Amino acid sequence: MLSPEEQLHIIASGAAQIVPESALLEKLKRGNPLNIKLGVDPTAPDIHLGHAVPLRKLRQFQDLGHQVTLIIGDGTALIGDPSGRNSTRPQLSRQQIQENAQTYVDQAFKVLDPEKTTLRYNSEWILALDMEHLLKLLSNFTVARILERDDFHNRYANSQPISLHEFLYPVMQAYDSVVIKADVELGGTDQLFNLLAGRELMEKMGMEPQVCLTLPLLEGTDGVKKMSKSYGNYIGLTDEPNDMFGKVMSIPDPMIVKYYRLASNESVEEIDRIEAGLAADQLHPNKVKRALARNIVSAYYDDAAAQEAEAAFDALFKNHDFPEDAPQFAADLIPNSEGLVYVAKLLHDAGLAPSVGEARRLIDGGGVKVNGEALPPKSYNVDPALLEGAKIQVGKRKFLRLV
Repeated sequence: MLSPEEQLHIIASGAAQIVPESALLEKLKRGNPLNIKLGVDPTAPDIHLGHAVPLRKLRQFQDLGHQVTLIIGDGTALIGDPSGRNSTRPQLSRQQIQENAQTYVDQAFKVLDPEKTTLRYNSEWILALDMEHLLKLLSNFTVARILERDDFHNRYANSQPISLHEFLYPVMQAYDSVVIKADVELGGTDQLFNLLAGRELMEKMGMEPQVCLTLPLLEGTDGVKKMSKSYGNYIGLTDEPNDMFGKVMSIPDPMIVKYYRLASNESVEEIDRIEAGLAADQLHPNKVKRALARNIVSAYYDDAAAQEAEAAFDALFKNHDFPEDAPQFAADLIPNSEGLVYVAKLLHDAGLAPSVGEARRLIDGGGVKVNGEALPPKSYNVDPALLEGAKIQVGKRKFLRLV
């Protein structure tokens, strides 16, 4: 059994803030399992490693013997979380929310221990509120207090519209904490106001207030922008093992420790050792990154899948093998008036480049290989004979066989 101080060290690993940390330590010292809350609005059906950061922290709490309450915000999603927004979020239909929620839950349990997880839907109590109870709830907050939120304050200062229903969001999220009697609530750094609102409401209603634990955003594989499908820098929880392994191996070296703390299931003690070893140049970043990639693939699949993914990665990048299962594309190789094929358009049509212009840029940068040989810069038009049955590689991980 770990001491409260040892538990706190594990919980604080990778966290941005714990407000207040002294209160969390006091709760841990009582020796009773804590109720750890995470609320998620099912606004998108698929989740990636960035979305899974708080799930990983929940799993740490579970492994320390605490209970988790995962709240699916099918009620709050009808309002739309205004956090970090400079405009009103489009409202989803009940059907969209229900479909997204089921997919989210399926993926969340790739991380969480079902035996130590209570799943709740906040429509259960939010949509049951009558006008009398809603007014009593709202009376605990002032407009001035709500306008302290950065996003609301900035929109108000810039004369950007704020719909009245958006003011309800932090109140409803706070009410979730009251209903389930949360000891700790998790959220991203952009959620601190909402988490503190829960702490404030619990106190006003005569309850012991929750502790607020925020987690940083996880940058994507580029190491710069937050992980997002729209940026194309994400690692999905449902990615195939080979793709997942390759994407982890592509992250910049300075991101290794952050990925270990936020996206792996490695022990905090081992991560501390890895961080110290990298800082002292006693560990080679590539070997550490390989171990990280194996860890992440194993977490969502198993050890065998991780080993196979590593072998496939080596075959591709060490042995320069062309993958046997590369997709096929029926290419139009009819030559133009000059007897050539516009390969830049072919790459776009095959889905290997988002545009013809980007395909040209890739060719100029030596990023397009035909049968293992990089096309020279400016070679946008090629002899159709070169492309017949050709093996095409774009970048490090895109492959195609022309048929």
